[in-house]
Amino acid sequence: MQERFTPTPGDRFSFGLWTVGWPGRDPFGDPTRPPLDPVDTVRRLADLGAYGVSLHDDDLIPPGSSETERERTLSRFRAALDATGLTVPMATTNLFTHPVFKDGAFTANDRDIRRYALRKTLRAIDTAASLGARTVVAWGGREGAESGAAKDVPLALDRLKEAFDLLGEYITDQGYALRVALEPKPNEPRGDLLLPTVGHALAFIERLERPALFGVNPEVGHEQMAGLNIAHGVAQALWADKLFHIDLNGQCGARYDQDLRFGAGDLRAAFWLVDVLESGGYDGPRHFDFKPPRTEDADGVWVSAAACMRTYLILRDRVAAFRADPRVRTALSDARVDGLAFPTAADGLKALRADRTAYEEFDLDRAAARGMAFEALDQLALEHLVGTA
Repeated sequence: MQERFTPTPGDRFSFGLWTVGWPGRDPFGDPTRPPLDPVDTVRRLADLGAYGVSLHDDDLIPPGSSETERERTLSRFRAALDATGLTVPMATTNLFTHPVFKDGAFTANDRDIRRYALRKTLRAIDTAASLGARTVVAWGGREGAESGAAKDVPLALDRLKEAFDLLGEYITDQGYALRVALEPKPNEPRGDLLLPTVGHALAFIERLERPALFGVNPEVGHEQMAGLNIAHGVAQALWADKLFHIDLNGQCGARYDQDLRFGAGDLRAAFWLVDVLESGGYDGPRHFDFKPPRTEDADGVWVSAAACMRTYLILRDRVAAFRADPRVRTALSDARVDGLAFPTAADGLKALRADRTAYEEFDLDRAAARGMAFEALDQLALEHLVGTA
């Protein structure tokens, strides 16, 4: 049983330097842990069975570093990657910490700040490509407003489109094997953020000049902060062939962004999310974007990280058992779930309009009286989740 839930690089689990490296600082309290050396982080993650590590540009290369310092830092980090076999599947840009971004980066009202944000991102894209990353995530943590008059939203969306079109042009011109994943979030740190949900991001992507280069990076907590179903959002991203990356963590409903370890908070939502990821054809990293609670010491950080991976493996096992259970197959049939696979009007509009049984002679009361048998199906899922099936 223990070995079955021990992660290996083949499980494609990854963590951000900023996740395990979070020192425990919050809006009300100072750090409770010292900073982690990125090289030590790589080694510890490899020991736990992870396959990848992601990073913001500023996580690895301190802002203001000289070119010599930058190359020295990258060389040391690459040596750790080579020694452990870890990869860098994703990198991103910090456009939210420095006070210069207090009104946003790509949508700041000040043009010079927007230009700086673009140059910073181009440099981060170079770093991502040099480390072998395949995905660049873009989270607009400051792209928003607290008051209605402070931001002209249509113009802000114009500037956001302009920025991503330029980034797409740069990636194409450089010949980088990179895609960009937009990360939605409804609020925090701004009162209201642009592109707040997966649906908003998917709609925005279709207006870009190179939509094929762009997809989404849903995060469990971000979708749940908006009161949405994370499994449904991920399913739609898969349906659109736009799930380029995913951030896994835990969240207890529509409140502040908790970044709990994966499975904490809404365990049933985590079960269905794993079901979608494992059955929907997603082959990218299972990336954990969580924060070890500030109550934990240095050892507790790694206990928390290991728990994220172990929980995913347990849920993967439970999902597989659920799908293989003959009782579940019967319950799915009773619930007529497979009926959605049949086109509603494959015979075309003309035949549909001519079919009197579809409307004029349709037995409305008899159809309304049919039970759907969903409760039996849902109970089976619950029992597989808790291990009693």
